[in-house]
Amino acid sequence: MEQSNQVRTGATGTKTGTSSGVSLKSLPAGTFTTIEKLDRGGSLQARKLTGETVQFYWRYSHEGRTYREPIGHYDPAAPPKKHEPTLAGYSLAGARERCRLLADQHGQRKNTGGLRQVKSEERDEFKARSAAQAERSTRTLQGLLDTYVAHLKALERRSHVDAAGIFNAHVTRAWPKLADAPAADLTADDVLDMQRRLIEEGKGRTANKLRSYLHAAYQCAIDVRVSAALPVALKAYGIHVNPAAQTKRDPKFDRADKRPLSAAELKTYWQLIRKLPGLRGSVLRLHLLTGGQRVHQFVKLRWVDATTDTFTIFDAKGRPGQGPRSHVLPLLRKAVSTMQEFERQGEYVMTTTKGRCPIGATTVTGWAHDAVGDAIEGFQLKRIRSGVETLLAANGISREIRGRLQSHGLTGVQARHYDGHDYMPEKRQALEVLHAAIEPTRRKRVNP
Repeated sequence: MEQSNQVRTGATGTKTGTSSGVSLKSLPAGTFTTIEKLDRGGSLQARKLTGETVQFYWRYSHEGRTYREPIGHYDPAAPPKKHEPTLAGYSLAGARERCRLLADQHGQRKNTGGLRQVKSEERDEFKARSAAQAERSTRTLQGLLDTYVAHLKALERRSHVDAAGIFNAHVTRAWPKLADAPAADLTADDVLDMQRRLIEEGKGRTANKLRSYLHAAYQCAIDVRVSAALPVALKAYGIHVNPAAQTKRDPKFDRADKRPLSAAELKTYWQLIRKLPGLRGSVLRLHLLTGGQRVHQFVKLRWVDATTDTFTIFDAKGRPGQGPRSHVLPLLRKAVSTMQEFERQGEYVMTTTKGRCPIGATTVTGWAHDAVGDAIEGFQLKRIRSGVETLLAANGISREIRGRLQSHGLTGVQARHYDGHDYMPEKRQALEVLHAAIEPTRRKRVNP
């Protein structure tokens, strides 16, 4: 049974016998002792715990039952009139004031559960806040970026490889604390710091690309509330502001460094590869003879997409959510004979695994660099594509036909929805001009 001692009070209602720290410390251990009755209801009690520790309580009644609400420890070193608690606990005056505040809370909610209901609601709110914080801590910037990259990959967008590489190198590894922090906490200053670091390292183009990918990832997380085409996982990040949208890209770093191969360099390249033996020679020849297509699309050519005089590859660049666009190319006689050099087995034409999977774009790049050596200064495989377009432009092939041949610049409603012409004759003519320029065997004069 509970033991409780009532401390005597004087005529003025103030307590007597426990006004000093010595009196409180001398309380019998384990016994609840009433220090004083309170004018707003209930009473201040104290109980000696282990050692010299004394705990204060507010004792009150509600609906016929008695309750005690812990207040805190007694701090004998606290100023006697100090109401606010110290790090160690309360003064007697502070404990009394705390009881009065609790009595007010209880009185305000007396008909709706009283203090116990107030405390229950506070506990529920605390649990909800803690759960929300725990959930929020899992919705990190790294998670958002991973979700965005997975979305790009699901759309079969080639950019998912580039985005993943940039995020990994210039967010995950460079800014690990930001990567592990909630995505919703990223600020414009953080994005600028990321850009500034790259610019100072001489990587201005990468700085602009990082900003673009961050902008796209956050915009997807915002647009998920209005677009069912976006993955619902983005909704959980709670993004309402796009921090990258509050920054600017530096246009001077956006200039493309294609340095197209000249007509003479293209001819030199052709002479280096035209009799190159084995798979590498066949791949490099077919690549040039079909107009210098994007290598990562070109190497995925499948036998099912090839006919006797055409083949179809798939362009994943372009409008988000539209899926890869088929890109049909005619094959000149020389390209047809090159296609016959590949062993027909499995799914893919260009393969070292008997058709199970295609060769990699980096492998083709390496083969081209090995074939060229020092013959062409500053050679890069991407310069073939721009070199082909430059050569065709110099020989009167229109911008539209060059775009049709290399699958770029096909924008606008007319091009996407109304123009049903396949442009195969025009593409074939452009490839004939290319072939005549790199291996002039005809009498037809071609501009240099």
